[in-house]
Amino acid sequence: MATLRKRGLRTAVICTEPFLKLAQAQAKTFGVPDLPIIMIPHPLGGISVEQVEGRAHVAWPQLEKLLTEMLK
Repeated sequence: MATLRKRGLRTAVICTEPFLKLAQAQAKTFGVPDLPIIMIPHPLGGISVEQVEGRAHVAWPQLEKLLTEMLK
């Protein structure tokens, strides 16, 4: 993501709550401290399709907000 962001592409990372600090640290380390992070509940692995859909429903408004802000 950092490479894409540095090339001028609009990017974001989807992250579960326990990995937020790691995602922020990695973004800073790779030179994109402003990389948007979309938060979803943990866990993502080992859950049902319905639960994954629930995570998508949590992510969607955040993505929509980021896209709206990027288009301004």
